[in-house]
Amino acid sequence: MRKLLLLVLMVTMCFAVTTEAYGRKKKKKKEVENYDASLPQPDAIMLPLNPQPTLATGEVIYEQQSLHIANHRLGGIDVSHYQGNINWTEVARHADITYVYIKATEGAKLIDDTYHTNLKGARRAGLKVGCYHFYSPTADVRDQFKNFTSVVKLKEHDLIPIIDIEHRGKASLQQFQSRLKLFLRLVEEFYGVRPILYTSRDFYNKYLSGPFTHYKYMIARYHTDIPELRDNAPFVMWQYSATSRIQGIRGNVDRSCLMDNYTLSDILLAK
Repeated sequence: MRKLLLLVLMVTMCFAVTTEAYGRKKKKKKEVENYDASLPQPDAIMLPLNPQPTLATGEVIYEQQSLHIANHRLGGIDVSHYQGNINWTEVARHADITYVYIKATEGAKLIDDTYHTNLKGARRAGLKVGCYHFYSPTADVRDQFKNFTSVVKLKEHDLIPIIDIEHRGKASLQQFQSRLKLFLRLVEEFYGVRPILYTSRDFYNKYLSGPFTHYKYMIARYHTDIPELRDNAPFVMWQYSATSRIQGIRGNVDRSCLMDNYTLSDILLAK
């Protein structure tokens, strides 16, 4: 009888160990199955810094690595309705944030519903303020021009306005460039100042290189490497992150800095 009980106990213990091992194996298999290898993975950068993944590309940006940021280069942010209500007093307390670009309009009809609030708040906090228009390659050029100029009064701004160019549309490259040239000419003639152009490194190299080299640029490149443009065109500002966190703003915010050989005076409106 005692031998039988001992045998039953041994069998029970073996079954429990086998069940636990199977459960761990099954759980591990489930974890592997839930892993999506198609998701963009960060570049491997062998530096002991805290990574900051970007929104658009999945690359990793270490903000402190750039010489411009490490040396406390003059920096700024750009905002729109995506940031919601902003505490501009808190934002202005950041010693490395001096300028801010605020979204004003998009395409032929859209007006950012936080534009006027952000404009007043940022100026009241003592920041240098500018605005930008998100250009649409499909909307009528003159309608976009009317939308932008009916909202933005340069006397309320400190910085040269920016035209945000991110999409080409389905038209030919020649048509895209021709329409953009017309829009930029209308804006320049109306305000008496040549706007700064915002775009990504890749977009510039594919669609803007050549005909638009006489403009100043803010170039987006969410990586540790400073952007290089195909025709070596200089650019004034580098937007190095789309996922920064700043006291006074809930969620992510774009950050940029002035490049070598440029100062705040290079983006200020003449008064």
